[in-house]
Amino acid sequence: MNRARPVAALPLATAGLALVAACGTNPYATSGAGRPVVLGAQPASAVPAGTTARLISSTVDGLGTVLADAEGHTLYRYAKDTAGPATATCAGPCALTWPPLVSDVPAIAAGVEARLVGSVTRPDGRKQVTVGGWPVYRYAKDTGPGIALGRDVSADWSAITPTGRKANPATVETAEAPGLGTILTDADGRTLYLFTKDGKGSGKSTCDASCASKWPPLPADGRVTAAAGIDPGLIGRIRRADGTSQVTIGGWPVYTYEQDAPGEASGHGAAGAWYALEPNGCKAEPVARSPEIRQALAPTTGGE
Repeated sequence: MNRARPVAALPLATAGLALVAACGTNPYATSGAGRPVVLGAQPASAVPAGTTARLISSTVDGLGTVLADAEGHTLYRYAKDTAGPATATCAGPCALTWPPLVSDVPAIAAGVEARLVGSVTRPDGRKQVTVGGWPVYRYAKDTGPGIALGRDVSADWSAITPTGRKANPATVETAEAPGLGTILTDADGRTLYLFTKDGKGSGKSTCDASCASKWPPLPADGRVTAAAGIDPGLIGRIRRADGTSQVTIGGWPVYTYEQDAPGEASGHGAAGAWYALEPNGCKAEPVARSPEIRQALAPTTGGE
């Protein structure tokens, strides 16, 4: 799919803002982000033998929720590493600038799903912590909690989220989907969905736990950008039960689908409750009813 590029950052809608889109409304907007919670004082890149590295969630201005070490220092992933299988390639001089988070025993995580945390053996034989399969590192020039100077060093380095994804400002873009027309996607080209059980304008998400693993919420702890042609008044945010923020469009909390690759919309119609979104915040409707499209829309995928 050809994706429109995002334009300058757009302010999130505030409560009571009058909206003009046909079926999109944004009746609320919450804001605020928590500060890092430090669980220890052990330098992550120099963990003494026999002790355990710790992982926490932190907040970085402009990025939202990121993964951090016990001191609150932002952690990063490296594009030249791999996650499946996990492989750490930053060694030698690279590891002086980007110290790996090492631990002789399994890392302890707060706000991170235990199943996502693992380890990989580095070229020097040490065990490096992985999240979502990605080896994690600090940046030597970061000065303290909430700082992420490493995000501007190279396109190969990105702050990492508690789910192992790249930490980027939430971005809403448009793309063409066969049979559905123009729909909304995230920055990686993954289709954005609404969940009818949430309820339009309810101000809450009902997709938690295993549901949220299958249908990851689009985070909104940092700024949100939107492509040209998307009414900024439709963009809002809610606070989820776990304390994180989620993007809303037209009053609907929005999600991606873990089984989608960029350019796919395989979750559309799942369980008769999940639907791709049009740029006006409405449920996407098929532009034709060919047998192929009817088959694609059939609710053959589990809902939660």
